[in-house]
Amino acid sequence: MRSLSRKQILLLAAAVWLGGAVLIYAATGSSGKNEEFQPTGEFKLEEWLPLGFNRAVLYLLLAALLTIVTMVYIAKRMADRPNRVQTAVETVFVFMRDQIAGANLDRDMARKWFPFVGALFLFIWFNNMLGYIPLPVNDHEPISIGSLELPSFAIYAATANISIPLALSLMVWITYHIVGIRRQGLGKYFASWVPAGVEGFARGPIFLIEVISHFVRTISLSVRLFANILAGHLLILFMAGGLGVILGVAALGWFTLPAAVLFFLFEVGLVATLQAFIFATLTAIYLGGAVAAEH
Repeated sequence: MRSLSRKQILLLAAAVWLGGAVLIYAATGSSGKNEEFQPTGEFKLEEWLPLGFNRAVLYLLLAALLTIVTMVYIAKRMADRPNRVQTAVETVFVFMRDQIAGANLDRDMARKWFPFVGALFLFIWFNNMLGYIPLPVNDHEPISIGSLELPSFAIYAATANISIPLALSLMVWITYHIVGIRRQGLGKYFASWVPAGVEGFARGPIFLIEVISHFVRTISLSVRLFANILAGHLLILFMAGGLGVILGVAALGWFTLPAAVLFFLFEVGLVATLQAFIFATLTAIYLGGAVAAEH
């Protein structure tokens, strides 16, 4: 039998794709717009246990546990002849040391604050990556097994909840101010917010602008992480069938599913790591700026 060319394979795949959509539409038709399904409900947090324990807290605990256990496990098993796992961990270590801490802090600061910046990068990265692993956390559409109702599988990220990135941003914000005051003293630290050479009336407005910029940092840090992770999850949700559910056209999900796969791969392969890198890098920059004589 003659093998098919790449063009023929692509045409055959397109024909199967279109034919599948036609068959699904012929079998299901259109049920009209669904007013009950709300995509934002997928991110609603219901209290599972007292003291506010919900799925966001579960993801935070899992990310913290993975960060601690992974690094401690590898650190205790370092060998002269590293295996593949150790090589991968050492590559990540060198990347965090040289590209995040070392590139934005002087040698003494990088040595002192690398554990903080590195742990922040890994914690956010684990949180982001866990967000793309289906886990039984969807308590809005439970699975009934006899008299039991169990949560169904879904993807969710703690960093897609603004309170988590905001808490991390406030921690960074408070930390670098404390570091700057301890290094330079209260008066010199705030005086360093005005560039050298600025005299007279101009010092007041420039100082005020600098104050505003420092408060804006908490917003930029938190919203950047939150918005990118939330947008990615919403795109996957819509393309994986959410849009078809809202419009009541099941065949639409067949059309959009390939886009959902592409969005999923893009988020896992780039966005999850990139957002952790940006957050940790900006943290290092802010720490370095806080100890500089002039910001």
